[in-house]
Amino acid sequence: MDHTDRIRSLRRSARLRRGRLDRRPAARLSALLLAVAAAALTVLAPGAPAWAHNALAEATPAKNAVVKKSPATVKLRFLEKLSPDYTTITVSDADKKPVTASEPKVDGATASVTLTKPLANGKYTVAYRVVSHDGHTVQGSYDFTVKDPAAATTAPSALPSTPPAAASSAVAAPATSSAVAIEKKASESSMSGAAVAGIVAAVLVAVGAVVFLVRRRTR
Repeated sequence: MDHTDRIRSLRRSARLRRGRLDRRPAARLSALLLAVAAAALTVLAPGAPAWAHNALAEATPAKNAVVKKSPATVKLRFLEKLSPDYTTITVSDADKKPVTASEPKVDGATASVTLTKPLANGKYTVAYRVVSHDGHTVQGSYDFTVKDPAAATTAPSALPSTPPAAASSAVAAPATSSAVAIEKKASESSMSGAAVAGIVAAVLVAVGAVVFLVRRRTR
């Protein structure tokens, strides 16, 4: 090997060593950025609320059921525990006239009312409005039919029926101002959860962009 080849070999080795040294800070910076992103996720993720909401899971009598005997109670089971103070269940006949029943009884995620007298044959509507412990409000209604061969059919009501809109608004009306406060708190909680998710997404995108640029420059 002559003098010129030896110089070229030394220069090539120096460039290789310098390239390896240049990559070390970039690798350390990438690892640091990833660690920061992981820490941000660890801190922010627990603050986001659960996305699932409460819902009716089971009803007795069931939706659209035809029962051959008047039920003694109407029982509703939900996915989450209920707040006893803000649970409403009403049973109405075909004329939208409420049936006499007890106050709702809440046991965990189950709410029930006891009917004070047997129901005559006919179609009935169960309307409910509940608030779960996380502040989410769920309301809805469904129908069932009593068809007892030994019972008389429901006699038509002589009084003018309550307009459906009025009956619906009566069920949907908040029991107290506290229920409104709970719903407002739940809404604010959902909004804050969305903001946290947006911040986390922005941090990840920024970290990914910086890592990509650093690695591209060091190649």
